[in-house]
Amino acid sequence: MEHSYTSPTEQPIIRFQVITDTHITTNPEHVHNLQFGQALRDIKATAPDSVGIMHVGDLTDSGDDKEYAEVHRIWSENRMGLPDLLVTSGNHDVADQPWRKDAGTCDWRELLGNFMDKTGMPGHYHDHWINGYHFIFLGTEEGTNEFADLSETQLIWLDAKLAEKAASGKPKFVFLHQPLKNTVAGSSETQGWYGVNQDEEMKAILNCHPQTILFTGHTHWVLVSPNTIFGGNGSATMFNASSVAYLWTDEDVKKAGSEGFFVEVYEESVLVRGRDFTTGTWVEEAHFTVRNALASDQSGNQY
Repeated sequence: MEHSYTSPTEQPIIRFQVITDTHITTNPEHVHNLQFGQALRDIKATAPDSVGIMHVGDLTDSGDDKEYAEVHRIWSENRMGLPDLLVTSGNHDVADQPWRKDAGTCDWRELLGNFMDKTGMPGHYHDHWINGYHFIFLGTEEGTNEFADLSETQLIWLDAKLAEKAASGKPKFVFLHQPLKNTVAGSSETQGWYGVNQDEEMKAILNCHPQTILFTGHTHWVLVSPNTIFGGNGSATMFNASSVAYLWTDEDVKKAGSEGFFVEVYEESVLVRGRDFTTGTWVEEAHFTVRNALASDQSGNQY
């Protein structure tokens, strides 16, 4: 894997986008709501041939029905010319926490069921084949506050899904709201914005499938941070996908802004390009090349 950006001369096989942490509120004029619409319009203008917009959780700010109504309003107003929006849950969508003070108190089971009902996703975790490429969405099965909790059944399912057509050497794209500990930006043990209760179990699975590219959200860390990309060289590659609603820095400071990724897939590589949605420009420091390779041709690990 190369941590640099190289523009191929051929056209990509597919393009898609990765966004996360939109934190939609009940207020149509809230900056989060406005920036979600702005991001969708930028995607439409910049990548009209996109095959999908992959959302990595915290779609809403508290899982309230009125917030989902705002999601649907914004999506409906911008839907024409956009591909499907595929979503996994984040802690703000499904955990009963103090940030829900304006939405009342709900059991996490109700919140998780409501998430699936309002987004139309087929389950807590789900997968999709698009133009011959595999897109796998993981999600918490319990309302464990900040952390994701993945059942043994889900982990076995993940391992099996990553093994499907693995001999082709094609990358497998995985999406989970929370990052694994001590991997991408914002996930170090001292920063505290990891994690997954089954951290070690999931890392062991990923070690067996080095063609995996995992996108996570949750930390909001800016794309120019160290460790926006992590792993590779025989292990799965991981990306911090920043946030559409607001950003966070290594100085532990909140920052206004809206970012995400544009992904281009080629025969021999995957290009991941950071995008600033507020200015409609590329984040030049966040352009990366991940070389495709058969799992048997790769060795070593970075965890």
